[in-house]
Amino acid sequence: MTNAAKTVTYTGVTSDLIKRVWQHKNNLVEGFTKRYAIHSLIYFEETNNAYSAISREKEIKGWRRSKKVALINEFNPNWSDLYDGICGREA
Repeated sequence: MTNAAKTVTYTGVTSDLIKRVWQHKNNLVEGFTKRYAIHSLIYFEETNNAYSAISREKEIKGWRRSKKVALINEFNPNWSDLYDGICGREA
């Protein structure tokens, strides 16, 4: 996820992506995402294995910003908010 200026990124794990992004968009989660207005879903990965999800989260969090940006650019070159798409509605 990122803020409107696309200067800050956030990486997290959840078992319910739609619900969790909605919470971030509505500032219902105290902390980093609320403080920096992290409201746009710009990248996500899915798995059915919680352990692999946590491992991948830790891996990505350990990367330099440039590597994270390259991953996002490959998946979503315009850094468009993907939330409506995962909810099944058009942006």
